[in-house]
Amino acid sequence: MSVIEAKNLSKTYGFNADNKTNAVRDISLDIENGEFVAIMGPSGSGKSTLINMLSGILAPSAGEVVIDGVSLADMGKQAMAQFRREKLGFVFQDFNLLDNLTVKENIILPMVFDKKDKNTMEEVAANYMAKFGIEKIANKYPYEISGGQMQRTAVARSLVNNPVTVFADEPTGNLDSKSSNAVMECFENINQNGTTVLMVTHDVFAASFCKHVIFIKDGKINMDIYRKGTRQQFFEQILECQAIVGGDSYDL
Repeated sequence: MSVIEAKNLSKTYGFNADNKTNAVRDISLDIENGEFVAIMGPSGSGKSTLINMLSGILAPSAGEVVIDGVSLADMGKQAMAQFRREKLGFVFQDFNLLDNLTVKENIILPMVFDKKDKNTMEEVAANYMAKFGIEKIANKYPYEISGGQMQRTAVARSLVNNPVTVFADEPTGNLDSKSSNAVMECFENINQNGTTVLMVTHDVFAASFCKHVIFIKDGKINMDIYRKGTRQQFFEQILECQAIVGGDSYDL
């Protein structure tokens, strides 16, 4: 069953032929429920534009996105904001945590907006902090913890409202290798429990945790591959494809 359907998506920036840029060109794809997908490609290939359209952050110039059976084109701004808050989770490269809130308070914040009762919020936050190994820093502030701990906090926050899909844009981009591994293990864990994850990354190491990798070049899908063997084998397959499509390389 498809949780995300993209139909002939295009995004054009600029208003005349002299400054027009076709960031995404007529992309169609289906993301099945429970998939763990990476979108890769060279800088400027349209990766972030694509994920922003798929998640409703950015309106396409043409085409349609359907999430969980609902067309994003049918929603006004207020309905879209509510839909994203209730149905989608987001994790960004720069964490997007609030410095004046503790780890636990940052995790709880989406539930506050949805007016959940205090006991529910406390229980849900405690469960995710334990799952991701950050319960001991629950009362610390973002500036007191490491980048890996901040990103695990962000992953926990993205999950508290039981989203149908989590969107992650370069979630390991600001992390060292040890922290990257810990964060990707978090994503692997939630995917194994049934959450669909769609991630933009330039990092082959991060992509090797996924089950499916889509390569974008010049705003179009260039190729896609599925994991069949070990993570090491998939890592090597991604490297081979990346050498064809273009992009940065990382060692496992």
